[in-house]
Amino acid sequence: MGFWDIFYAYGYIIAILMMVVSLIISANCKRSFNKYAKVMARNGLTGAAAAQRILSAYGVNDVTIQPIQGDLTDNYNPSDKTLNLSESVYANSSIAAIGVAAHECGHAIQHNVGFVPNKIRSALVPGANIGSRFGPILAIVGAGMMGYLDYSGESGGGIGYTIFFAGIVIFTLAVLFYLVTLPVELDASRRALKILKNDGLLAGDELSGARAVLSAAAMTYIAAAASAIVTLLRLISYGKRRN
Repeated sequence: MGFWDIFYAYGYIIAILMMVVSLIISANCKRSFNKYAKVMARNGLTGAAAAQRILSAYGVNDVTIQPIQGDLTDNYNPSDKTLNLSESVYANSSIAAIGVAAHECGHAIQHNVGFVPNKIRSALVPGANIGSRFGPILAIVGAGMMGYLDYSGESGGGIGYTIFFAGIVIFTLAVLFYLVTLPVELDASRRALKILKNDGLLAGDELSGARAVLSAAAMTYIAAAASAIVTLLRLISYGKRRN
């Protein structure tokens, strides 16, 4: 039994295991954030104030810091240069809030200095959005058509293969997006922790707490990339079985 046959036979089990692992990692991320959200930083800075201090210190003066609704919805939007901090980060002075704010500042600094992986990720966004939504559907429909047309003996079986191949290609863009996201997110956390330490915003056990929060968050991106790869392999194995 070859690799694709094995993956076809046990792909669902692998996918379920990945789903369970992702849920565990997500829960751990929230647990880590909630733990250090209860520990106030000695400097008394809110997430917004810490972000403003970091951006100013590193010459990023054209970014607007603003609050957004939701929990752990923090993000940096390069299109309008806004650093969006969630309710649990913007006005809070916890270690978790400052750590997350610093991480988002890391993204703003990446954009400001032209960090190459960040540019690649931005370029992949349109294709990744389409691929994640329609890639699996096209691949499954195309594989189904391949099997039906080949079985019936009708001409045009290549149509199914074309649809299947198109689905695989556009979903691969989504997978690439997840993979490129990893170095972008890890670098943003690296920058954040370095800034927090060198600029004296957090120290000792506070810095360890911020590192724990950002490390737990990084695992969610690793899990997302792994899940995307598993989905891609499942789709390919399904198409090969039907071909």
